[in-house]
Amino acid sequence: MKKILFSIGLLSIVYGSYAQTYEFKTIKDIEANPVISQDNTGTCWSFATTSFLEAEIIRLTGKHIDLSEMYNVRNTYPKKAWNYVMRQGKAQFGEGALAHDVINSARDFGVVPQSVYSGKLNSDEKYNHAEMTAVLEAMLKTYVSNPGKKLSPQWKDAINAVLDVYMGKNVTEFTYEGKKYTPKTFMEMTKLNSNDYVTISSYTNEPYYKPFLLDIPDNFSNGTFYNLPLDEFVQNIDNAIDNGYTVALDSDVSEVSFSGKVGVAAIPEKEEDAKLILTEIKPEKNIIAEYRQAEFENMDTQDDHLMHIVGKVKDQTGKVYYKVKNSWGAKNGKDGFVYMSVSYLKLKSISVLLHKDGLIKTTKTKLGL
Repeated sequence: MKKILFSIGLLSIVYGSYAQTYEFKTIKDIEANPVISQDNTGTCWSFATTSFLEAEIIRLTGKHIDLSEMYNVRNTYPKKAWNYVMRQGKAQFGEGALAHDVINSARDFGVVPQSVYSGKLNSDEKYNHAEMTAVLEAMLKTYVSNPGKKLSPQWKDAINAVLDVYMGKNVTEFTYEGKKYTPKTFMEMTKLNSNDYVTISSYTNEPYYKPFLLDIPDNFSNGTFYNLPLDEFVQNIDNAIDNGYTVALDSDVSEVSFSGKVGVAAIPEKEEDAKLILTEIKPEKNIIAEYRQAEFENMDTQDDHLMHIVGKVKDQTGKVYYKVKNSWGAKNGKDGFVYMSVSYLKLKSISVLLHKDGLIKTTKTKLGL
């Protein structure tokens, strides 16, 4: 009998040492439009935040509207060009931007359906802005060098002409489902209000519960972020999702333990588990504010990519992950989604944009919202 018990115990130890592969179960799934691809562009900021606005329209009206990502991009490039020239080249010009730039575009120029403005001249082609941005940057460097000793005001028209050539002329009026709209009246129909959205973050070098200017290269428009203690930052994200509000996420995705292809992101306790944790359940690091701050200041955390949080899942141990809608196509990850652990979000997120009503009431009060 003792031998039998010993054998059973030994077997349990052996089987218990086997790796546990993930088995995910949905906790919360908020309705959003299908996953699409940003193709060969650096416009994740528009794809993520446009997806966020589409989910807001569903929440507000029940309507499923495929909004144009490139309409926001088309109207943001002239602002980036102005910033570059006025700062005499001492600024970044490229394809990147942030979530609030889409909100600013919607505020200033409204929104339009994808069927009205695709942003490509040939509908069969994939998005690729490499040549366009190279041409634009070369032009801007010429304007900064100012060879004529007095910069002509026509430079802005020239930038817009290039955008028209590569992306198509901007939209002023269109028909949608039998009704005529301008981009601004279309936005009114969707019930979107640009004043309803705020960006929150968490860093120890700025006072809490105050807006601050986040010093990252893509913040060309000098957008301000509300600073929260780390735990409260996460609590507000959870509160929004639990109450049916999606969240636009800016995050570092350069870690070995982030995989858009596998569809998992986590922070292993041991560095040697960085690859294994993509497919096997492993212990994760406890993330504190000081560690998050250090990773940001040593530039190991940077704003690489924007995505869209649309729900939560859990693994068989009960650990929670955010269901993050990516813009790398539905064939990547979990049907286009990445399941991101709470530890990964705590350490590697830069900020999130959300509806102010998704915030915890006490946080709203502290922020004066």
